[in-house]
Amino acid sequence: MKLQILITSALVAVLAVGCGKKETVKAAPAAPVTSSAAASGVRVIELTGSDLMKYNLSSIELDVGEEVTLRLTNIGQMPKQAMGHNVVVLKAGTDVNAFAIAAGQSAMTDYIPAKLADQVVAHTKMLGPKESDSITVKFSEAGEYPFLCSFPAHFQVGMKGVIIVK
Repeated sequence: MKLQILITSALVAVLAVGCGKKETVKAAPAAPVTSSAAASGVRVIELTGSDLMKYNLSSIELDVGEEVTLRLTNIGQMPKQAMGHNVVVLKAGTDVNAFAIAAGQSAMTDYIPAKLADQVVAHTKMLGPKESDSITVKFSEAGEYPFLCSFPAHFQVGMKGVIIVK
């Protein structure tokens, strides 16, 4: 049954590739969010993950030293075991393909490979439908920091993006 759900999910994702909207978030603040991050003046960027294995954003631009909270919400309806989502921000220069392959084999650690933990800047927990989690990050160096969902096959079908720090 689980295998059938995963195969069906993968087929839906393959059919949906190319249908996702690419958008860049620039310096404008996000809509007000009632959280300690919003109260402290930290910019909040809302990310969503769907059953189509896509984030609503594929690119985020930040200034060096800017502190930002990434809030991920799983807007899908499929169960976490078949369609869980997280956001993992990696260090600039990380081999994202190698990380994603190792992540897919790391179910016991919520798809965060322990042997590659030194490549992770921050990550949310794995989310089921209608769940949210936040991480706050601050980059001290310019660069391109990849982010991805580490659930098996999600990166490969397009659940990824980049944080561009200038």
